[in-house]
Amino acid sequence: MDDEALANSRRAFATQVLSKEGVLSDEALLRAFATVPRERFLGPPPWKMAGWGGYVDIASDDPAAVYQDALFALQHQRHINNGSPSLHARGIHKLALREGDTICHVGAGSGYYTAILSLLVGSSGNVTAVEFDAELAVRAEENLRAYPNVRVVHGNGLEWPREPADAVYVNFAIHFLVDAWVERLRVGGRLILPLGVPDVDARGPTGLASYAGFFLFRREEHGYAAEYLCPVAFVWGEAVKSGFVSYRRLEAAFYKGGMEQVRALRWKGPRQGKEWYSEVDWGLVFGA
Repeated sequence: MDDEALANSRRAFATQVLSKEGVLSDEALLRAFATVPRERFLGPPPWKMAGWGGYVDIASDDPAAVYQDALFALQHQRHINNGSPSLHARGIHKLALREGDTICHVGAGSGYYTAILSLLVGSSGNVTAVEFDAELAVRAEENLRAYPNVRVVHGNGLEWPREPADAVYVNFAIHFLVDAWVERLRVGGRLILPLGVPDVDARGPTGLASYAGFFLFRREEHGYAAEYLCPVAFVWGEAVKSGFVSYRRLEAAFYKGGMEQVRALRWKGPRQGKEWYSEVDWGLVFGA
């Protein structure tokens, strides 16, 4: 495929993905999805596409084959994928990034969505991409060399960001909020993460989260607002310690209150009447 045809494939892909989420009016995000070469972040062909029955090798070395709203493997033995483009289009749109913003991408994988974030914050902004897996961190470092506003860190995402940030984007499932993600948000800052519980009975805490929602938390002058975005299934964070009692408590709160009814985050403050889940000194506040 020549360069022009491949560019057309990327543009069509970007239009499809953003249209599916109803955010086609986000011109900066559309340009980013139409610009970043997804195939370079997936490794060499044959690419493995995830389906209900497992992975299927794509019988083509044409890069156009990866420009569809589908999961492709990064480490197929561990079921780690380059995530759903439409889901990430929804999440990144909700981050409402601006030129000059500082963002921490936690669980960056091989760096594809990091590259998209870097285009949105521009040369005056910066992105810290944190990846716990050593092999993926090396791949991300190589893949992101062409993006000078990105720094790749091989480390524990529960410890980042270490400086104030305008946004934190977490791409693994977890059952609690982390101090660094919440407390280092600037006022007006946005945090998006998959919050839920793993399928501890079937696959163990390193499998896909079995009951999780994609949540947006926004730091306001006097608290944290919350918005439920959609149900999700993300790989469980490798550095997240197990906590069966906490899993079940959060699961019960979601069943009782409905995760779509989460309205706020109480963070190290007085308890509120509709707070149905509390772990140490924070809690989710549900409302009608």
